[in-house]
Amino acid sequence: MQTVRKDIHNSEMPVLCQSCEARHQGICGALSGDELVALAKSTRRVHKDAGEELMADAMPIDSYASVLRGVIKLSKVLEDGRQQVVGLQFAPDLLGRPFAAESRVTAEAASDVDLCVIPKPALEALLSRSAPLEHRVMMQALRELDEARDWMVTLGRKTAAEKVASFLYLIATHMDPCDEALETSFDLPLSRADIGDFLGLTVETVSRQISRLKSDGVIGIVNFRQVSIPDLARLRLRCG
Repeated sequence: MQTVRKDIHNSEMPVLCQSCEARHQGICGALSGDELVALAKSTRRVHKDAGEELMADAMPIDSYASVLRGVIKLSKVLEDGRQQVVGLQFAPDLLGRPFAAESRVTAEAASDVDLCVIPKPALEALLSRSAPLEHRVMMQALRELDEARDWMVTLGRKTAAEKVASFLYLIATHMDPCDEALETSFDLPLSRADIGDFLGLTVETVSRQISRLKSDGVIGIVNFRQVSIPDLARLRLRCG
């Protein structure tokens, strides 16, 4: 008979939580077994296909979600319909701003995503009485702020070649939070147009820089979207 090892990560824990790798670094990693059991009574896992809208700008927030797998595109839409990609989220990020009445961005599944959806009252009640959870959420928010500042440097000071390399490195190192391999492969979660929007480049420039990285052997591309990176350190050197 197979038994589950009882330790700090799975003792007195719901079965679904035991098999969730995202929880270790996500908000659930700050909860005790009893708190996870209580929270699990309100949560549900959902799958969203690429292209589905997860949250609309300026709409009321009634739930949050812990990202378990995949990539989420955050964007702002101007009154005339123009769109600006303002960020990406990966596992184990928290989708939604705690204690906010409405969303400040539009969130869309850039790839197929799996989410653990948490009702707004349940998470905010737990935040109000759990200092470790409050600390974890604050640290995640500060990390996102640091990453946004780093990305401002990318947009403001890097060359087109460095921007595209930085984008590919971002995806490669965030797509799977448990993967620490020196080489990796993934499907591009954004179209060339969205990549250009995110980087402030034209579609032609994005395609040209990706082709240059391929011809230099830094990346490989199959079927236009599947990217393989044989040496992450070499790609990082191209980021500037």
